[in-house]
Amino acid sequence: MSGHSKWATTKHKKAVVDARRGKLFAKLIKNIEVAARTGGGDLAGNPTLYDAVQKAKRSSVPNDNIDRAVKRGSGAEAGGTDWQTIMYEGYAPGGVALLIECLTDNRNRAATEVRTAMSRGGGSMADAGSVSYMFNRKGVVIVAKAQGAKQVAEDDVLDAVLEAGAEEVNDLGDSFEVISEPKDLVAVRSALQDRGVDYESAEASFVPTMTVGIDKDGAARVFRLIEALEDSDDVQNVFANYDIPDEVLLELN
Repeated sequence: MSGHSKWATTKHKKAVVDARRGKLFAKLIKNIEVAARTGGGDLAGNPTLYDAVQKAKRSSVPNDNIDRAVKRGSGAEAGGTDWQTIMYEGYAPGGVALLIECLTDNRNRAATEVRTAMSRGGGSMADAGSVSYMFNRKGVVIVAKAQGAKQVAEDDVLDAVLEAGAEEVNDLGDSFEVISEPKDLVAVRSALQDRGVDYESAEASFVPTMTVGIDKDGAARVFRLIEALEDSDDVQNVFANYDIPDEVLLELN
């Protein structure tokens, strides 16, 4: 899992570049709208919305865009979209399992775009349930090691989160990844905040329970497919169960 987590973290950092910022902003805004529609527009009473807003702010989404998304989602302002979540399952080259999470207002378009990207990228679609059993829904909090003038140590994170329900803390190089049950996500995030430790993101995610090792060439093919999928406006997240050796990851970075 470490290889997957490290690459995912690196990829998110690379995503905030001008060429892709528009797509990233749109996906973050969708998250906010859906969270506000589901749990209301009060950040204090809606932890999912709070985390969606914090993630958008950390990715430099303008505050006006965030505020309007909250209002649209909560019904305080007209124009909200009825986003639907659809999960597709498939395989990338090398037998890597993929969960493709779409947030769309057009199911047919989403299905066509996913199938086209999979076909062109050497992947294959799979029946519902044939891939999802290899993933567990988990709470994932990412904590940067460098926080201003101070450096966060693993013991700092462990001391803060273990009693809050964290199951494991993984060292990703520049950051730590804290895994918990989804129901403990808010408690873990709050425990870090109470200790003065900032976090980069906190969200429910799909974490692989088993992984497939891939080499540099295999990784390149898998990443090309994932990037093609993520290039679709309807695809919100792609979860994969690849594992990459650290030395290969360094070459790819």
